[in-house]
Amino acid sequence: MKRPFMLVQARDTACDIANGTEGLETTFISTSIFYRAINTRNQRMQGPFMMPPRIRVPTKQLLSNPATRTTGYICWQCRHASLATATTPAPPIEQTVSAAQPIARYPRTQPPSHKSPEFRKSQLHRQYQSLLRSSPLIVIFQHNNLKATEWMGIRRELTNALKKVDDELAKAGNEAYVGSGMKMQVVQTGIFAAALRVVEFWNPNFESPTPPVHPIDPQVASSESIAETKGEKDDSMFMHGLSEQAWTVAKKNKKLKHGLEPVLSGPLAVLTFPSVSPQHLKAALSILSPGPDFPAPRRRVNPGYHEPAVQAGLNKLMLLAARVDGKVFDMEGARWVGGIEGGIGGLRGQLVAMLQGIGAGITNTLEAASRSLYVTVERRRSMLEEEEKGKEGGSQ
Repeated sequence: MKRPFMLVQARDTACDIANGTEGLETTFISTSIFYRAINTRNQRMQGPFMMPPRIRVPTKQLLSNPATRTTGYICWQCRHASLATATTPAPPIEQTVSAAQPIARYPRTQPPSHKSPEFRKSQLHRQYQSLLRSSPLIVIFQHNNLKATEWMGIRRELTNALKKVDDELAKAGNEAYVGSGMKMQVVQTGIFAAALRVVEFWNPNFESPTPPVHPIDPQVASSESIAETKGEKDDSMFMHGLSEQAWTVAKKNKKLKHGLEPVLSGPLAVLTFPSVSPQHLKAALSILSPGPDFPAPRRRVNPGYHEPAVQAGLNKLMLLAARVDGKVFDMEGARWVGGIEGGIGGLRGQLVAMLQGIGAGITNTLEAASRSLYVTVERRRSMLEEEEKGKEGGSQ
């Protein structure tokens, strides 16, 4: 008889708890009785009370159930997109005045090459070509296992010596500062030799020919003349240093001599200058290869030059040759270029003086012939006048 009363009491307590009207009193209720009371309350108010499922329902069954299926959101513009009318935008004003530029088959900055440009050897080959073309004065040395500290000391002393030459020339009015563009670096001999063959025997015309028609003529859609490329590496359109043609020409002329074959062996280092300057070459040789004509700085003047690391590195350097304006000079020739008094200006002065001397000699030679002829004629005329005077005196 107590069970129905307990059920009614639990139902009332559950309703009070759900409604928030129950006080802070502690009530002990059975779980099954509490859920039955909650279910009865929900049936009275809005429907059956759904307990969370204890068995996991597969996702496919939830998607197949129409009650749980959700429809995707479709915006208002997407619904009416099919009804919109396609409109063509007006061309820009530049296109109505000038023609569009023609489309090339390959970009100018990345033309196809004989070997893949991603390789380090290809990039070194291209770098050495640029170095040989842009450096009219190159001095070649042989190095024998120099350490990093030795290279650092040698470059420091070389930079200081060339800076002094720049300061002296700047005071005289020459502000070219050739020494700031000096660079000494170690090269890979095989790649450097291959790049030298390309530079010596491959001379392409990098300047594009002027088109016969103006490239922005509005009468023609594309009036600039572009060579028809085949899309292959051996196309004649590509004339850069890594192209197929450059490699073919260098390979065909492999037996030709450029003058540096005897020295292109073993570990090499090159000293490059942006222009030919005998003063800077003299200062560099006095540091790297001192001799009677190019004495090394004294200890009092430059104590850093006599440090053990610098001297040890200089003992491992040996002057081999030089390349001046495309001409090869041996060690004596390189020292002769560095020994020109006054630099390029002094050499030009010597040339002018020599030409003036030659001109003065030629002038004197030509004047001597005419002068002797004039003297001879004058003598003959005076002799004839004397003879005539003698005849006139005898007749009287």
